[in-house]
Amino acid sequence: MSGPTSRPGVPSLGRPPRPANPGTCQNRSSSPVRLEVVTAVTKGVQDLMVEVARVRDAFYSAIYSASNLDAAMALTATDCALVNLPSGSGATSADGLRRYLADDVLPHLPADLAFRRISRTGDRWRLAQEDMVSFTHDLELPWLLPGVAPTHRRAEVLAISVVTVQRSLITSHRTLWDQTTLLTQLHL
Repeated sequence: MSGPTSRPGVPSLGRPPRPANPGTCQNRSSSPVRLEVVTAVTKGVQDLMVEVARVRDAFYSAIYSASNLDAAMALTATDCALVNLPSGSGATSADGLRRYLADDVLPHLPADLAFRRISRTGDRWRLAQEDMVSFTHDLELPWLLPGVAPTHRRAEVLAISVVTVQRSLITSHRTLWDQTTLLTQLHL
């Protein structure tokens, strides 16, 4: 089957040709129709988005800058679930999270641990952020590399975290670490 819209040697499927301008579509009379999508974010939604970012940043500051367990816990819901992937370390309750942060995270933070934001996107409930995280592996990191002795090597690795916030409290915190790059840089 061949028609005016088909290429030589390629059968026509009976579809109209694609419009020359990808921002338009063809109506039945073959005249282009411009489609526009207009979205508006209300002030209330903007405020929620700002609050999600504020809570996430305060949580990170409490853990990684101030090493303040009480300040970090004040920002989490009683049923908060925190997990680091692929190690699977973390906790799923207030008591479990307090123990995890107190025993596995806060005493095991490299002195030169640094975060450099790559991107951030969010909505009124969640914030997803990509960071380049750099540190010297000079002590055991049970929260990131359980059971691995310090290699004293420098690492810079991508971490993607997704934080969910409801009523100004973190209900879920998942971080995916680029484990392959991390293990390669540490010669593991």
